[in-house]
Amino acid sequence: MDVYISADVETDGPIPGPYSMLSFGMVVAGSFDGERFVRPRAYDRTFYRELRPISEAFEPEALQVNGLDRERLMREGAAPEVAMGEAAEWIRKVASGGRPILVAYPLSFDWTWLYWYFVRYCKTGSPFNHSSCFDLKTAFAVKSGKPIAGAGRSKVPVALRSQHPHSHDALADAIEQAEIFANVFEWRGNDDGTDRGSAG
Repeated sequence: MDVYISADVETDGPIPGPYSMLSFGMVVAGSFDGERFVRPRAYDRTFYRELRPISEAFEPEALQVNGLDRERLMREGAAPEVAMGEAAEWIRKVASGGRPILVAYPLSFDWTWLYWYFVRYCKTGSPFNHSSCFDLKTAFAVKSGKPIAGAGRSKVPVALRSQHPHSHDALADAIEQAEIFANVFEWRGNDDGTDRGSAG
């Protein structure tokens, strides 16, 4: 069984290594056994950490977007080794024997950061292995018949959107994304998103 974990990261630059992941949030977003998709009754199985920066480099524009204070995180942020170890343990626990699948919108940014941090700082490596992931942007593009360039979050029909606004808080955005994921997963692909089928 696939157990989907919606994840969002906030960073101080474009790539890990030279720059730092400052926070990340994750929430269980549903499960699928090949026949039946089950969405959570509530998006309450969550994980959130703020991390100590790993370098001196940062882009001021990135900090303006996420509102995080690097100086505070240098003092109070979790060590990456601790945070990634705790995250991997949480993922294994909520997957409960299923295969954890990372979900993001778009996947490319969040996957790059989380995979790099897990490989670099977690003793057990990535709980998502090297490819257990789901790109919500691609799924929406395929179901809606749109090119990738026209499948950004702003193009998602109102009926498929979350009740939570996009805030650049990593956990809140992971929950928002989890709701969109469940809606898109159940969606049959009509234009307005009102016909979602009965997968769960």
